Amino acid sequence: MALGLKTVRVGVFTDPENRTGCTVVLPPDGSVGGVSVRGGAPGTREVAVMSAASPNTAVHAVVLGGSSLFGLRAASGVADWCVDNDIGFDLPGGRFPIVGAAVVLDIASPQERRVTAEDGYAACVAASADEPSMGPVGVGTGCTAGKDRGRDWSVPAGQGWAVVRHGDLTVGALMGVNPVGAVVAEDGSILAGSKAPLHYPRYPQSAIGELFNADGNPADIAAADETTATNTVIGCVVTNAILDKAAACRVADLAHTGIARSVSPAHTSLDGDAMFAIGTGQVQTRTDLVSELAAQAVATAIRAAVSA
Repeated sequence: MALGLKTVRVGVFTDPENRTGCTVVLPPDGSVGGVSVRGGAPGTREVAVMSAASPNTAVHAVVLGGSSLFGLRAASGVADWCVDNDIGFDLPGGRFPIVGAAVVLDIASPQERRVTAEDGYAACVAASADEPSMGPVGVGTGCTAGKDRGRDWSVPAGQGWAVVRHGDLTVGALMGVNPVGAVVAEDGSILAGSKAPLHYPRYPQSAIGELFNADGNPADIAAADETTATNTVIGCVVTNAILDKAAACRVADLAHTGIARSVSPAHTSLDGDAMFAIGTGQVQTRTDLVSELAAQAVATAIRAAVSA
């Protein structure tokens, strides 16, 4: 995924047997990162240090992973790879890379193998500037769409990417697409949605809180659909624009508009939608323009994921 004068590398690890995996984005040195979370059930790492409230501007890698909270282990492997390659802050205690991460919940069985730190390291080793694969690879391996009437009626989704340009400005989006809702085309027609009969009830659980009893223990939801909570759309926007920290977080926030354009419904209480934004710093431009191109790229990438 070449962006302007600098190159961003993308690597994937895919476990087709267990239908999970991870994708890593490795930006060039000096990149500025931001983040925005809108879903009600997120799984993330380094969101605080990449938020607008933090003085830190750096980002050394972004990980998009399957396996829910277990998939966050991939970020540890990515951090190890960064240290082995002298990437990160050089502090008295050694190298300290900033590795942002977000995960989707693609787990359907307790017996499934989960994403590991070694998988994250392997994704870094495999990273290149070539165009990433789309469909059921990396973070998209176990992704599905159209679960609003239950996972049993869902359809495959996956990983998708897109690049939008305006003059010298380039904005790319890499997405892991695993929503509760359907993926829709620009005209509103359904590209990937539930196959259930229309009379089937929607949202067996209307909120993440319904998965737990008052004492905090898991509720008995077998009568509904115990896999309804396997959701989330996550992604990373990369641009060659010059962004400060506030602008990067603004771009990440408005990039969620692309999710709202292409997923219906978006940002539900059972989704953990999260977006990272990275500026590699070559083109001076307006944040609003970058944000609009980001929204376009995100929507196109989501549709490409299910088309692939």
